[in-house]
Amino acid sequence: MQTISKYSKFVPYLYFLAVIAYWFTNVNKSEGLTAYPILLFGIPFLWQLIKPNKRLNFTLGITFVCLSSYLILAYLSDMFNIVNVSNLAKQFMVYGGIFVIANFIMALWMIRNSLNRSF
Repeated sequence: MQTISKYSKFVPYLYFLAVIAYWFTNVNKSEGLTAYPILLFGIPFLWQLIKPNKRLNFTLGITFVCLSSYLILAYLSDMFNIVNVSNLAKQFMVYGGIFVIANFIMALWMIRNSLNRSF
């Protein structure tokens, strides 16, 4: 149990690194070389894993809470405006909703890490 609580503070960073890697892989299949700047988004999260910084952690948390809140509002407005929804669109909305909620939870987790724990 101690090892789980010891390494649980790294879960949000690993989540966002996985999302960035997935995004890069998908864009790289179609765009090629222009996908490489996406990897720059992973630098702050990788830095937090290597050499944690409380201020950077709080900044990343606040930034992604704001972006996730915007995504939640966009997702809800899209969900309420769709009248005739196919099965494929319903499946996309479920996966999109899971992604949006997971982003919000991970961002809140990063803020909690910066407020409660010292690295």
